[in-house]
Amino acid sequence: MPTLKTLLKIVFSVTLATGSLAGVGSSASASSVSEISTWILEPAKQQLTNPQTKQKQSTVRQKNKSTKPNQNRTKSKKVNRSGKRNSKRANKRNDDMSWVNMQNKYPGTFVMSGSRDKRNVSLTFDDAPDPRVTPEILDTLSQYHIRATFFIVGDRAAKHPELVKRIMREGHVIGNHSYNHAVLSKLPLAQFQQQIWKTDGIIKRIVGVSPRLVRPPYGEMKPQQIAWGKENGFTVVNWDVDSEDWRNNPSSARVLANIKKTLQPGSIILQHAGGGDRQDLSGTIHALPVLIEMLQGKGYNIVTLPELLGRKAYR
Repeated sequence: MPTLKTLLKIVFSVTLATGSLAGVGSSASASSVSEISTWILEPAKQQLTNPQTKQKQSTVRQKNKSTKPNQNRTKSKKVNRSGKRNSKRANKRNDDMSWVNMQNKYPGTFVMSGSRDKRNVSLTFDDAPDPRVTPEILDTLSQYHIRATFFIVGDRAAKHPELVKRIMREGHVIGNHSYNHAVLSKLPLAQFQQQIWKTDGIIKRIVGVSPRLVRPPYGEMKPQQIAWGKENGFTVVNWDVDSEDWRNNPSSARVLANIKKTLQPGSIILQHAGGGDRQDLSGTIHALPVLIEMLQGKGYNIVTLPELLGRKAYR
């Protein structure tokens, strides 16, 4: 294949020959050579450089069009599928642990209320004993001759055994509220069992009884834990009326309003006779006499949980 220089020589010779035939001067011939050489050189440059560049650009575009979107779609599908799987698992856990499902699955073992046929209700107090709150609750109950149910935290009972004895002595019922207020649904079965048995042992040493009634902190238990409770003669008792006295240190008026919202025959009313260092339960203390008089004024009988549920208190 002739080189560029050879081509230029040929064109130059042809141009001169043509120019002499056509009568064109030498300056015109030089100009023509310059234009022709430019015309020849530009395509030569394009031919040498552009095809490779275009091929690379085309390849990149093809990769961008064909691979990146597919990769994104693949990743998106993986994320979506993973998200759906996680969402389904979470929904299944929530369904398994829903109070309604557990009540249906373990009737008589997991309860939230008593019979709706009689105007009976139960006052229940969690997180006892607490020297700041429990004595005042007991004083009011004694004044009105009302018996309630106290769910005892094991490590608190060990520190304040005299209050546990007073609860028992004044005719109230004692239930098991775990050893240190753990979230039972987050514990393996063995650790969950330890929470129950350890508290059971402390209560038995103080007052000589082993409670049948268990209330999980925060109302949370796993189905396998309830199944274990059933096998061992326990009744898990939650509630259908929440005073929400644990939320933001409410006033007595707020506590009473919260109770009225869902109160009905057979209700189990949740309140607290103990709390954390920053918790102020004065709203509960001041609301209690008003609550008792309101319930009695509406024709309710205030009974203990064993009376409401027709279950034995102790094993």
